[in-house]
Amino acid sequence: MPHIRPIAICVFQHQDKILVFEEYDFVKEQTFYRPLGGGIEFGETSEEAIRREMMEEMNAEVVDLKYLCALENIFVCNGKPGHEIVMVYDGRLVNPGMYEQAEMSALETDGNPLRVLWKRLDEFSPESPLYPDGLLEMLCSR
Repeated sequence: MPHIRPIAICVFQHQDKILVFEEYDFVKEQTFYRPLGGGIEFGETSEEAIRREMMEEMNAEVVDLKYLCALENIFVCNGKPGHEIVMVYDGRLVNPGMYEQAEMSALETDGNPLRVLWKRLDEFSPESPLYPDGLLEMLCSR
């Protein structure tokens, strides 16, 4: 049965860039980007979810988390409908060397590799969008 999935993401703004992972939608034939994070588990706060997901995906510690907003994301990815309530944060990576790496690798919970990179806000477009919907507009208006 379809359900609404609560997730938490962190943009890690640094200079004029944010940290995102790159993904490809095979149905739309489109590369897209999303900040790192993931599902909020029962009994876990959204901040705890970000800390856990960053440790699981990139072995990275996070500090100074700051809540930015919540977004509702209704979408279709690879032909499958999805619905998320997204808690959006900014924060700081403990390892300063991560800010110097243009590209890094991470692992999804299922073991699939992720390409992680720093991208400027003006690099996102309808052809290579930033998800969830509304995130780019919110970041540009700050």
